[in-house]
Amino acid sequence: MYDYIIVGAGSAGCVLAARLTEDPDIRVCLVEAGPTDSHPNIQVPAAFAKLFRTQVDWDYDTHDEAQLNRRRVFLPRGRVLGGTSSMNAMAYARGNPYDYDSWNQPGWAYADLLPYFKRSEDNERGASAYHGAGGPLSVSENRSKNPSTAAFIAAATEAGFAANDDFNGPEQDGFGFYQVTQRNGRRCSTAAAFLHPVIDRPNLTVETNLQVHRVLIEDGRATGVVGYRLEDEIVLRAEREVLLSGGVYNSPQLLMLSGVGPADTLRKLGIPVVADNEEVGANLQDHALVPLILTHSQPISLLAAGEPANVELYQREGRGPLASNGPEAGGFVRTDSDLPAPDLQFFAAPGMLADSGLGPPTAHAISFGPAVATPRSRGRVHLASADPTAKPRIVHDYYADPSDLERTLIGLRMAMDIGRRPAMRLYNEGAFRYPESESDADLKSYARKYTQSIFHPTSTCAMGSVVDADLRVRGVDGLRVVDVSVMPEVGRGIPNATAIVVAEKAADLIRGIPAPEAAELPEARVLAAADRGR
Repeated sequence: MYDYIIVGAGSAGCVLAARLTEDPDIRVCLVEAGPTDSHPNIQVPAAFAKLFRTQVDWDYDTHDEAQLNRRRVFLPRGRVLGGTSSMNAMAYARGNPYDYDSWNQPGWAYADLLPYFKRSEDNERGASAYHGAGGPLSVSENRSKNPSTAAFIAAATEAGFAANDDFNGPEQDGFGFYQVTQRNGRRCSTAAAFLHPVIDRPNLTVETNLQVHRVLIEDGRATGVVGYRLEDEIVLRAEREVLLSGGVYNSPQLLMLSGVGPADTLRKLGIPVVADNEEVGANLQDHALVPLILTHSQPISLLAAGEPANVELYQREGRGPLASNGPEAGGFVRTDSDLPAPDLQFFAAPGMLADSGLGPPTAHAISFGPAVATPRSRGRVHLASADPTAKPRIVHDYYADPSDLERTLIGLRMAMDIGRRPAMRLYNEGAFRYPESESDADLKSYARKYTQSIFHPTSTCAMGSVVDADLRVRGVDGLRVVDVSVMPEVGRGIPNATAIVVAEKAADLIRGIPAPEAAELPEARVLAAADRGR
């Protein structure tokens, strides 16, 4: 018997376990379907794509995407301590203040959350109005800063865009290097930052290689979970609450397997209905990236990361290509000057970002391109089977809303303009993947053929429809969801930072600790009603 059972030791689950067990009287069991985070490629930033489709990856794909020539899109998700924070690209970008303000959820405005962002953070730049120092999560400068990605930033400024050295500061617009969740050039996952330092607490039990099949719900209340390790059934009981931190695909799947979801679907699969809610699994959102790939002859790309000199540099100083997080640089841009905040996000990586990172590099290259930061298209996570070991059926429905494709075309033209600028001369010798022209027809064809996920799915258990502002599941007592599936909208940033702050705030909500005083921002950030939903 435990006070709380946390299902999923990922970006949110590790934070939640560490914060709840600060109280020695609270007994917590943290359950992870995958193994410990001992795989050597987890620690080396540039090796993250080598983890795809291995034992530490749930290895999901979308169903045939109607607007992408019926292609299936690869969706890696961490199945390991640290979850996706153990295999992501480590870029740290919280999102725009407007994102949080537009949620319209009490206690979740940006001013409310900034103290939590700062509490979690140990920023290499030190404490400031927007940053914290001394927290568990190491946020540092990129120790690669490849010459090609530096050239991309310079080319963007030549194209007329502003430079920005802090996407988490007072202004988000502009181009620069992303800060990263690394410590001394090594990955700093939430397992490394939050879980491992406290894993020996007597009130914390960590179960690995244990996949939860359903939540036990008795008389309308969650009382525990049923899972399997190999062939052995294991039942864990929660005296207070069950907390789902399985992520955007697994949390709604587990809710539906437990009888919480669309009643008609559940009945067809023979699952007893506990709470009828059509919104479980709905509202799925993601950032869809369209990369351009230029080749060059400069021996500085990630293709050279494994050369002896670079290996020695990394081992000695934690620097060089092996410290690269992949998308080192990027930027935020508005497609319309009247918008209250950027609606395009750019990424640039010093290598071939082909086929969602699954394609092996064949030449020195730079990949860069846009993603619509505020997509209007919505997908859904479906329960494909009553068998808990079956993968969910995922349909992102990219570009279902035509405006997403139209803004993608604007972003592609911006990217092509940046690629032609003098600063990019050394890195624009050939085209591995590039549109035939800037015509609408060629750009649309290119986008449909090469759009991929940048791995930022959110919103399938959204506040206001599936959970309330305290993250409690509607229709079931003693059950909450604590991960980025509770975000009403994906927003303008990288959701891993939001996963951490959701768990930070949830820990206070669960323990009944008053929220810190809202931050006084250097500039007023108030979202007008007319701006919402843009």
